[in-house]
Amino acid sequence: MLKYIVKRLGLALVILLGVSMIIYFLIRLMPVDFIQDKINAINQGGATVTEETVQAMYAMYGLGDNSFGGILKGYFTWLGALARFDLGTSFVYGLPVAEVIVEHMGISFAIALIATIFEFLIAIPLGITAATHQYSLRDYFVTVLVMIGISLPSFFFGNMLKDLLALKLGWFPASGLVNATVSYTGVELLLDYVRHMVIPILTIVILSIGARMRMTRTNMLEVLSSDYIRTARAKGLKESVVINKHAFRNTLIPLVTSMAGLLPTLFSGAIITEQVFDLPGIGNIALDAMNRGDIPFIMGYNMFLALLSVLGVLLSDLMYAVVDPRVKLE
Repeated sequence: MLKYIVKRLGLALVILLGVSMIIYFLIRLMPVDFIQDKINAINQGGATVTEETVQAMYAMYGLGDNSFGGILKGYFTWLGALARFDLGTSFVYGLPVAEVIVEHMGISFAIALIATIFEFLIAIPLGITAATHQYSLRDYFVTVLVMIGISLPSFFFGNMLKDLLALKLGWFPASGLVNATVSYTGVELLLDYVRHMVIPILTIVILSIGARMRMTRTNMLEVLSSDYIRTARAKGLKESVVINKHAFRNTLIPLVTSMAGLLPTLFSGAIITEQVFDLPGIGNIALDAMNRGDIPFIMGYNMFLALLSVLGVLLSDLMYAVVDPRVKLE
């Protein structure tokens, strides 16, 4: 097991190195130019920027040479700083990238974690009951939920819930994270956070349970048709024992694969949902940084997600050995 983990970690370093190079080159080739946007803003204010000042600004931000050699040099400069655990300073926010990520990631993590818990608590039992009652009314109900979850765009469904629950019924706030007109403290502040996060979490849960339910139902139907399930039933075991003890554990094996992407999902932020509800999460911040050409932040954010993705795949492989004793990691 230890040898396997060491080998996978070594491979992960090679993968991360390749990913970092691809991301850096793509970002440097983006049509968005942070320096040019600053110059345009200065010119609109009535001031004139000389060519020498423009070149000095590009050199200050390390963007003076856009040739292949210049981009390659910039990449190795960034890589050297990363080796010292320095993600650089954000162009837009003027703060260390790590500090900006930590500051805004808590909101996205809280929303994603709560939504994921509800997703599993709802999707897996519904998927199992749909499989055990195939072609029944509850199976058709689950199928409708699946279609809703995989068909509706998040921006459309989020705005629909916001219009109904916030603007028309007035049950919850329409946007933001806190009530800017009132200064809450303690428990009242916590409750204000909760009220603002209800609709975003509801949006994510409803749109995400469809795929999880479909996967659970499909896997359960496949397991229920297996020979050992028929044998367990022939021996006179209770249906609840057959489903919960024998069938469900083998249903978990494919579900473990999907958990490889769970770790980066918890920290990446729901970009579209955060945009719809104007939440200051990491997804919203990352989108703004991308639109404004904030190279250090984009690199730091994407490399953080790449690291979590690699770790997620490793944890997924390790979980295989837990849910399936036939799997041996060597």
